[in-house]
Amino acid sequence: MKKIELLAPAGDLERLKIAVLYGADAIYLGGKQFSLRSRASNFSIEDIAEGVKFAKAHGAHIHVTVNMLPHEEDMHGLKEYLMELERIGVTAIIAASPAIMKCAKQYAPKLEVHVSTQHSSTNSSAANYWKDKGMDRVVLARELTLDQIKETAKHAKVPLEVFIHGGMCISYSGRCVLSNHMTGRDANRGGCAQSCRWKYRLYDGERQLHDDHDLFSMSSKDLMAARFIPDLIEAGIASLKIEGRMKSAYYIATLIKTYRMLIDEVYEKGCLSEARLQYYYEELSKAENRPTAIGFYLGQPKPQDHLYGINGAGVTQEYIAYVLDYDEKEQIATLEVRNHFLPHMEAEVFGPHIPMTKFMIDDLYDVDGNLVEVANKPMQILKMKSKLPMEKDAMIRKVMKKDRSDIY
Repeated sequence: MKKIELLAPAGDLERLKIAVLYGADAIYLGGKQFSLRSRASNFSIEDIAEGVKFAKAHGAHIHVTVNMLPHEEDMHGLKEYLMELERIGVTAIIAASPAIMKCAKQYAPKLEVHVSTQHSSTNSSAANYWKDKGMDRVVLARELTLDQIKETAKHAKVPLEVFIHGGMCISYSGRCVLSNHMTGRDANRGGCAQSCRWKYRLYDGERQLHDDHDLFSMSSKDLMAARFIPDLIEAGIASLKIEGRMKSAYYIATLIKTYRMLIDEVYEKGCLSEARLQYYYEELSKAENRPTAIGFYLGQPKPQDHLYGINGAGVTQEYIAYVLDYDEKEQIATLEVRNHFLPHMEAEVFGPHIPMTKFMIDDLYDVDGNLVEVANKPMQILKMKSKLPMEKDAMIRKVMKKDRSDIY
């Protein structure tokens, strides 16, 4: 059986390379044309080509989102764009428009075409319809339960992809016009203003329903479906997808490293103990900036799966340093400061090839050899003695334990 794919998001080349180094099998990204998430640092053709080259050197693939729902004026240059993606070695496109799918099959036949979750494919008949149209993979709607995913996979004739982590849309499979109506920014053409995460005053006629100290919102908690990965593997799902093209490199590294370890452990042992599952929950929580829940996996989300009075995601300051280099002979790590920290405090390091390990930060020196009392200048280069072996591209974070007993 082919091992399930771990599919990571990337908003720029830095995050693409981090995702590959930390264990992603494939990366999906948006180009500067025909893609949603217009606020992400979308890729030029030159950037995509560099990303393809880097990914292939590490045995990974690149998928490009061509998932906008184009109006007539948006179609210019589509054929040439798809042909260029094929030429530079992109593995697949993710598309929502049948016109884009047809164009890809006609003019760039080496590209796989994956049907976007925006099509709300919720059963095997829908999946097989796309198979009959020549499509290569279907991304299932996020509104399916685990049992529905299993039943769909049992009868589908096409590989299936499912979401396991990241932001959830308040509308069915992203079919939302709130942003367009309220701001003129079209969510299905790359401009979602995330109106569902705003705070609202709510009235029934003249009667106030909201609490002035806790305004109403329609926002849901982020998805975190780690518990169900053994079931998804057993069901024969082709790909596990993480949402988050606008997330940070630290977020990507933490999630990909953790899910890579989890998936590999399932293949090695066949299952996960409750203790190991809790370990993975805690690791995943170290990057989250919005509370998480299990989405629709066990049925209709409950009231506790929504956010009330919270506007968007918070900012975490747990990530404190990036390891630029490690001299094994001298036992010296070269660090790039990301957030405030002090010498002689406890921290954790994790990297592409090293597991999460706690250690005590030693004395810190700047590039001129001066002792540094506090690391508080973002992007400053510092040297640190470390008997604990580190590696280039590793990340250091504060030790902060979060309780994840609320995940069911």
